Amino acid sequence: MGRANPSFALRPFLPEDAPVLAEIFRASIEGLAAEDYSESQVDAWAGAADDEEEFAARLAGSLTLIVTMEGSAVGFATLDAPGHIDLLYVHPAVAGKGAGSMLVDALIKLATARGAVKLTVEASDNAQEFFRRRGFKAMQRNTVPLGGEWFANTTMEKPLATKTVLQ
Repeated sequence: MGRANPSFALRPFLPEDAPVLAEIFRASIEGLAAEDYSESQVDAWAGAADDEEEFAARLAGSLTLIVTMEGSAVGFATLDAPGHIDLLYVHPAVAGKGAGSMLVDALIKLATARGAVKLTVEASDNAQEFFRRRGFKAMQRNTVPLGGEWFANTTMEKPLATKTVLQ
């Protein structure tokens, strides 16, 4: 029997997670961003995970967290040193249910513990409101090429609480 309120958990990335995370990446783009982008842009963006070896290397090169529901991966996020969110994707079936928020909250704690004074992200147009609701502010507009297409995104940042040292 399904639960009315799903229970999420976090765990670290393992190399064997790459294929399912590539599927989540593509499903998220096709299911959550398709309204804001042309078909060729969606294809180019989702195609960034087609080379699973390269995608796995990208995930392994960052601190990657996976959010699970009943043991199955439903989303993931990557933190690049010292405080930059490179990727944050959740499966459309769990969008708006707290999986993305759980990931951001964990990245904030990790970045703070690593001494970062702010957390930054290049947010797609459809992700900006998600980050704004979590205290991120738009800093600059960008245009970036990917797979033969041009994409607009916005660099957003959130100041992090600095740890005080007791003497």
